[in-house]
Amino acid sequence: MQEQNVLDKLSDRVNQVVQRYNDIRGEVEHLRNENGGKQAEIERLREEIAMKDLEIEEIVSKIESILG
Repeated sequence: MQEQNVLDKLSDRVNQVVQRYNDIRGEVEHLRNENGGKQAEIERLREEIAMKDLEIEEIVSKIESILG
């Protein structure tokens, strides 16, 4: 009887650990997806900045050519 009690406790504990593992795995997957979206947004913003830098360079070149 005592062995059964110990086995039940051990089984419950293993089930708790497995559940916690699955919960954490889900959280990690969610964070990876969230991070991927942020990485895409960062890349888009970097491209936007690069385009703005080109526009600024063109404006500066035009001003320099006007000023002589």
